[in-house]
Amino acid sequence: MDAYEARSCLDVITEELSEEEAADEDAFVMVQDSHTPDAFCSQCRTLTHTGSAAHACHALLTLGTAAQQMKDELSRSRSKLSEKIVEMENFASNLEEIFITVEENFGRQEQNLEQHYNEVLQTLSQRNDARAAALDEQKNRKLERLYSELLQCGQTLDASKELIESAQEVHRRQDKRAFLQAVMPIIKRVEQFSSTEVDLKLGVSLDFDVPTTDLSDVRQMMESINLLPAPSAPVMNPQICNSATDTSLHVCWSLFSDDTVEFYELHWRLISDDCTMETPQDGKHTTSLPKPDHFTAQLNSYLSRKDQTSERSGSDTVMLNLSGLSQLKVKETHCTVSDLLPNAQYELWVTATNTTGISPASERAVYMTVCEQSGRGADPLGLWKHESCGVVHTGVQGERRRRQRHCDRVSDTHTHTHTKVTSIVAIPSCECLVQLQPWKRYIISVRAVNIGGPSERSEPLDVSTTGTFFHLLEDTAHPSLSLSADGLTMFYLDEDLPLSHMTFSDSTFARCVAVLGDLVPIRGQYYWEIEVDEDTEFRVGVAYEDTQRNSYLGGNNTSWCMRHIVTPSRHKYEFLHNGWTPDIRITVQPLRIGVFLDYAAGILSFYNAALRQHLHTFSCHFLHYLHPCFALDNPGALTLRTGLSAPAYVTRP
Repeated sequence: MDAYEARSCLDVITEELSEEEAADEDAFVMVQDSHTPDAFCSQCRTLTHTGSAAHACHALLTLGTAAQQMKDELSRSRSKLSEKIVEMENFASNLEEIFITVEENFGRQEQNLEQHYNEVLQTLSQRNDARAAALDEQKNRKLERLYSELLQCGQTLDASKELIESAQEVHRRQDKRAFLQAVMPIIKRVEQFSSTEVDLKLGVSLDFDVPTTDLSDVRQMMESINLLPAPSAPVMNPQICNSATDTSLHVCWSLFSDDTVEFYELHWRLISDDCTMETPQDGKHTTSLPKPDHFTAQLNSYLSRKDQTSERSGSDTVMLNLSGLSQLKVKETHCTVSDLLPNAQYELWVTATNTTGISPASERAVYMTVCEQSGRGADPLGLWKHESCGVVHTGVQGERRRRQRHCDRVSDTHTHTHTKVTSIVAIPSCECLVQLQPWKRYIISVRAVNIGGPSERSEPLDVSTTGTFFHLLEDTAHPSLSLSADGLTMFYLDEDLPLSHMTFSDSTFARCVAVLGDLVPIRGQYYWEIEVDEDTEFRVGVAYEDTQRNSYLGGNNTSWCMRHIVTPSRHKYEFLHNGWTPDIRITVQPLRIGVFLDYAAGILSFYNAALRQHLHTFSCHFLHYLHPCFALDNPGALTLRTGLSAPAYVTRP
């Protein structure tokens, strides 16, 4: 019976025990007679009778109590056996894994042995071919030498035969005078030939010089069969969330083999905007380092911040590798790399080393450090704040925004109850529109988030939705206008600039000396005031963002405004839209004008704020969002007052 069958049997027993325990004990009706046991001996663990003398000194239990105790004991035994079965199953699973591992190791070792065997055979074959070639060369040299000696011997024999034939021919002559005349040269030739020594020794050795073969490398290869193989290439793990800080990275990698590793060597370098990643070719990594100017600028910026921190905390100086490449030896398959630049990408790779050699480098992975503390994400100069307005935050600081999100943390504090409610908004860019409730105080902060984790929160911004805040947009102002540093006052100087000295763009007003305020982005109620001098000619109101820049405010169908004109006889006021104005006479000159805009009701009203007097109301269905607009028709100044709550007398007439 295997573990699975044992578990099945135990499950059946458990079900039966559960059914028996669920039944009422009254169902166990036993018909007792004089021979039926009615008790249970706990020491002997056997059935008996209540008055049995053999168990008089033992503890006797009723059958129901004994049955319950035995059931509990059986349940405990069953639990222990279940634990054993789980352990056996785990052990069996472990054995299966070990079995698979042994098979894989055997296959790898068999492959290694076959590879070594083929290498040894190939080396021996090369050595054998080299020796055979050397012996063949010796044979050719010996044969050539013997052949030359044989030719020389043949030539000597031919000369001897010729001399003998000449002597015989002279010897056969009968004429003595002719014989004597011819014999003397022959005798001289014979004597000369006889005096020449002939080398009859063999000039070539019959033995071959067997070249000695250096088999040290083969011997080393044979010995290396019993050594550890070099490790295989590790695998870099992708970066996990919240695994980094602004100056450190926690890096992990894996080795999908049973290779023995002495240590790992981690390499990393900064990826700048001017460097590229190249794929390794032929086992070599080609690295394009960042340009010195770019890297030095980042390094100097970072070191200056670290120096300031060190002066405050007394920490050690951070040492960076100016070549852009760094390395670290570790024993584990993970480590923490510190002293890095914040909000930067790093390219990392790792190698494994043992006594045999170094593994190939892993594929390169890109890790990213956390951003520094974000700059103020909600700048009051770029906010509208009012009873029902959202908040547009701009300018989240950070040199690198690749694969980066920004989070707004908005804390809602009720004015009277001091109850705090926190909201978090994740946005992909540096601009966000947040809907706020009226008559509440908000604390807004921002932080940057990337794969490495979140940065520290920025300095909080306190926002109260009790009025309308906006500023004048300098990029829309006519070249003759000057704006104050706080963006709330405009000046038209009493000197005409030559047209050649004026610079116009698509967004600046070219004909009317005007400027726009920040966009009113939410359909709610808004109120602001302006202050002017008595002799200042001005235009105030609202306009669409695409209002014509080469026309006057109120002279087209995309703007609504109140105009003040100084005449010799009186102060004249017009309420212009599309060049038309109603006939309205104002007896008391307003020097502080209130402007009330209600998107939902479709009204734009003007008031003498000093007297709380209603002047005029435009009724219109506004098709687009509006900008406050202001213009000066003669030299002077106009001051904007924002952050005011709509007064109680501001109602629709």
